[in-house]
Amino acid sequence: MEHPAYKIEPLPKEKWKGAPIPLVTRSDGWYDLEMTPLNESGCTITLKRKRTEEEIVHTPEEYDFPDTLYQDYWENAEAYGVLGPGGELLACVETCPEEWSNRLRVTELWVSEKMRRRGVGGRLMDKAKELARQQGRRALILETQTCNTDAIVFYLHEGFELIGFDTCSYTNDDIGRREVRLELGYFFHREPRRF
Repeated sequence: MEHPAYKIEPLPKEKWKGAPIPLVTRSDGWYDLEMTPLNESGCTITLKRKRTEEEIVHTPEEYDFPDTLYQDYWENAEAYGVLGPGGELLACVETCPEEWSNRLRVTELWVSEKMRRRGVGGRLMDKAKELARQQGRRALILETQTCNTDAIVFYLHEGFELIGFDTCSYTNDDIGRREVRLELGYFFHREPRRF
């Protein structure tokens, strides 16, 4: 029988809109992105995991727009979560359809410290995959950062792969800050590649 603290339930927009997601990332390393400039013959891109002596920490307080559920720009978002005995949010996943490309985007995935390493993140990701399948989406996509190494390892374990990156998504020095935006994708149907 499923433990009640692990039950994933809908988080209705009318109740949960604006609920803060206290997303803090801590890492002892990052994926370093190195690029040669693009020219007529191409370029070289390398993404290699490196360790750092000082822990890399990013908190909601350093951003002008901390993460919350049901942001206005995520039209048609759906959220699901795990609630504690007092109704407090312990973990959540939010998805939003990207109609023009027939993909479903994971806009939020968060698991509180006390719920980590218990399979909750995997179950929330299973919920996102289930929603994408039910909606007939061709892929499930998400954004993470090169400094969020634990999340990257988790996503790779969940079957995601690198589909792109943006070196100036957050600042004009994302590479120097070790916080390059990575786009990852999970594919439900693969078309044969044409060369």
